[in-house]
Amino acid sequence: MNVTNTHIHFRTAVFLLVAMIFTVGSALGFQYIGGYLPCKLCLEQRFPYYAGIPLMVLAVASAGLKWPAGLTRLLLALGGLLMLIGLGLAIFHAGVEWKFWAGPTDCTAVSMSITTDAGSLLNDMNAIHPPACDTAALRVFGLSFAGWNAIASFILMIVAFRGAAKT
Repeated sequence: MNVTNTHIHFRTAVFLLVAMIFTVGSALGFQYIGGYLPCKLCLEQRFPYYAGIPLMVLAVASAGLKWPAGLTRLLLALGGLLMLIGLGLAIFHAGVEWKFWAGPTDCTAVSMSITTDAGSLLNDMNAIHPPACDTAALRVFGLSFAGWNAIASFILMIVAFRGAAKT
């Protein structure tokens, strides 16, 4: 089967787009459906995805509309750089959780839902504890959300750079 580089670029861009949406969508799902409040470092780890998703939409369009291959490769490379940044952010956060190094001193949740009912305000304030960056909210197979994000970012970075390298 003869697959052209345009098809490879297109498939890579679609894969990255879907994977980025799934990854950040999972984080949002754990937050809004699962009730896991993100800390400051958790929120910062989402920025590469928020920038990468529209970038991959452009890469899909570029490859699908057969714009210059160099443009598609550049967009894939930029996506790889964003995932490299995401990898660094995730490793830093995981290191903070494992107490390898200190995290930011202001690392608590930036938004909490507290009632406006004055009668239950004090109860709500006592019941809600914003997450700290050095405490993993959940571990699955020994890895926190930050650890899993490091794995996802690493895989997406490799896929993006390999796709960009196809000439």
